[in-house]
Amino acid sequence: MKAKPAPLAQDLRDRLEEEILSGQRAPGSRLDESKLAQHFGVSRTPVREALRELAAIDLVELRPRQGAVVASFTVTQLLHMFEVMAELESFCARLAARRMTADERRRLAQVHEDCRALAEQGEAHAYYDANRRFHEVVYAGSHNSYLEETTRGMRNRLNPYRRFQLQHPGRTLKSWKEHGAVVEAIIGGDPEAAAAAMSHHVTIQGDVFTDLISALPESYVHAMTA
Repeated sequence: MKAKPAPLAQDLRDRLEEEILSGQRAPGSRLDESKLAQHFGVSRTPVREALRELAAIDLVELRPRQGAVVASFTVTQLLHMFEVMAELESFCARLAARRMTADERRRLAQVHEDCRALAEQGEAHAYYDANRRFHEVVYAGSHNSYLEETTRGMRNRLNPYRRFQLQHPGRTLKSWKEHGAVVEAIIGGDPEAAAAAMSHHVTIQGDVFTDLISALPESYVHAMTA
């Protein structure tokens, strides 16, 4: 059985994970042990252990002669992850349309309405947090805890990219309108329409995908390898 990290290392791991998933530490950025130890006011030992833990879940890469960096992906890997994300969220929406209670449907409608002003104002950072709450209401509405956990885990891996996507002009309002189709289908109890609307909302392909890739800083995506 794998030994659990010491409490201090676990705390550092959690704090670094949050900084990575929130976009404070962008894909490709270096994680220097000495600077992290100084930043958190600890020795390098718990920092090193925390980085190993993060590498084990693919949030950090430990590169020879370069040290630790926040993980980034190839274009192909990123496309595949978004494909899986679309299927997982689509499944959540399908089940939510069948299983959400009346109170949960009202909650979904309210969270959607809360996003309106942020979307119309193009407040990308604030909208991202509201958008996350919207999606998590749908996950919970599936009443499948394993699916909810799996979907949230995949979403967390893509957080820096989804956050960056919302910086595109007009994207917040477009996202909110797409949410509207999901809400209408779930509240209307139409599983197939809910799944289709969510898939359309999450799927990134064609010009949308190429626009995302071209706008990302180079550090976010690995060069393709043979």
